[in-house]
Amino acid sequence: MAKKQKKAAKAKAKPAVKKAAKKTVAKKAAAKKSTKKVGKKKSASPSLAARAVKAAGAAVKALTGSGKKTNGGNTPRPSSKPFGQAGKALDGVRILDFTHVQSGPTCTQLLAWFGADVIKVERPGVGDITRGQLRDVPNVDSLYFTMLNHNKRSITIDSKHPKGKEILNRLIKTCDVLVENFAPGALDRMGLTWEHIHSLNPRMIVASVKGFGPGPYEDCKVYENVAQCTGGSASTTGFRDGPPLVTGAQIGDSGTGLHLALGIVAALYQRNRTGRGQKVLAAMQDGVLNLARVKLRDQQRLAHGPLKEYSQFGEGIPFGDAVPRAGNDSGGGQPGRILKCKGWENDPNAYIYFITQAPVWEPICDLIGEPGWKSDPDFATPGARLPRLKQVFGRIEEWTTTKTKFEVMELCNAVDIPVGPILSMKEIAEDESLRATGTVVEVDHPTRGKYLSVGNPIKMSDSISEVKRSPLLGEHTDEVLTKVLGYSAKEVTEIKGSGAITAPEKPAKAVAA
Repeated sequence: MAKKQKKAAKAKAKPAVKKAAKKTVAKKAAAKKSTKKVGKKKSASPSLAARAVKAAGAAVKALTGSGKKTNGGNTPRPSSKPFGQAGKALDGVRILDFTHVQSGPTCTQLLAWFGADVIKVERPGVGDITRGQLRDVPNVDSLYFTMLNHNKRSITIDSKHPKGKEILNRLIKTCDVLVENFAPGALDRMGLTWEHIHSLNPRMIVASVKGFGPGPYEDCKVYENVAQCTGGSASTTGFRDGPPLVTGAQIGDSGTGLHLALGIVAALYQRNRTGRGQKVLAAMQDGVLNLARVKLRDQQRLAHGPLKEYSQFGEGIPFGDAVPRAGNDSGGGQPGRILKCKGWENDPNAYIYFITQAPVWEPICDLIGEPGWKSDPDFATPGARLPRLKQVFGRIEEWTTTKTKFEVMELCNAVDIPVGPILSMKEIAEDESLRATGTVVEVDHPTRGKYLSVGNPIKMSDSISEVKRSPLLGEHTDEVLTKVLGYSAKEVTEIKGSGAITAPEKPAKAVAA
């Protein structure tokens, strides 16, 4: 089939080749005439003829696909380099990073770990506000900043200064993606409208984190816990008789940043086909709802009867018209609870999450010393157990309190019972297996020294991530101006003197007489 297609393509190309060949012969004849007339003067015609031949050849190659060092179409041949030594996934992609605090920096840090050149734009003398927030060591960048800005370059620019605007425009022309998480309308007020950006660089992707998508709340500011509350997480988190709760995981900020990173990579891929950039929006409310989708599932199930896997069903408590808070009940349809383990009286994390999955019910009965439950009609089937979950988990907890959480995990894993020990942040920080995989990394910083951070949670076999320290404020300003934007040393000196990249000098304090 492939041979037939190739033959047909060549046949289709023949007229173009003949036409180009005729032109070539005519041009050669004209060249000879010209040579006779001008004597020793060289004619430009042979180069024109060569170009005609080249064009004809290109036409054949375009139609037949021959002559390309590829493995079909525009696909490059597989690299001969060992895995992990053929560069990073996003090598060659340059990001103009206008982000701050957490949601945006989470996104751009992930892109940087995959090899993108991320240039973080910061205010001279101030920088990202998190540099000074929640400081544990005086007068150095906080962990809040360092743990969200690895592998980036920092340049300071006064976006209101005329020269600063010129620098930003140059950056827009040379970057692939602009990422921002300003308050609604802030980018437009800076003069960086979509129209302006695309007039400078039609290939530019403009990616934004906002609190809400288009609608009545789109102009509202949103922070982590606001996103959790408006995205359906808080109303479904907590215990039935208590208030709504926010979760410790930053699903509003970091969660939305991860969503935006996926959108950016998809836009880059689409640009290969369309040749143009586009706007990418990740709203925090949308991101939280996406992560809480099982509760939207349960909201619809409520119309057809009670949610039987929720503990309140077994306790005979009626359901209302909205999904209730369900404590530590499992959201996956398999009953689960957090149970006490040995030492719980003194250790706030001596607990384990235990799931009574139907396929492993018999091993559960054997482990906890209730072999009779395997055939007892009150416990033998999932349906029979639902009204008795309090009794079931009460008996399992009697067993778990005789063992440490790690002993429970070892015994249960041996017979495929799904359990999870409640790990403290101290235990996670000291876990050697997480260090070995790069999930927890130690980073050395020039002013604050060594600290622990989270590494790339996504592991790729041919794009190995390495975590590099976060930049000092404006650390790469000169480097970006000269090597990326092409300013001369003299021009950089003039820019510095203009105040476009430096903080204004503070007026001297008056000396008391």
